[in-house]
Amino acid sequence: MTLKQIFIKNLKEYRKKEGLSQMKLAEYCNSSSSYIGEIEIGRKFPSTEMIEKIAKILRIEPYHLFKNQKINNSENPYPLLPKSMKTEIKNKIDISINEILGKY
Repeated sequence: MTLKQIFIKNLKEYRKKEGLSQMKLAEYCNSSSSYIGEIEIGRKFPSTEMIEKIAKILRIEPYHLFKNQKINNSENPYPLLPKSMKTEIKNKIDISINEILGKY
């Protein structure tokens, strides 16, 4: 597997683990969903600045996107919380991310 293929696989897995669609990730990155889609199919490759932004949004260090590893998507950090509370937490995180990114 090439480094680019590893990056693509990890980007998709980390994005899904965070529960983000391509559209939502693009919104947080101040980019278009088609650009994120093109990255995920290998037509485009992001700049180092975009990689850093993506990693920050996915709450990982940028190098994690390049490591050949198995990402456990079945982990649920809040298994006992009701769905409504999980949704409220996710919404507050989304708002916080937007506020942080708005400062840059």
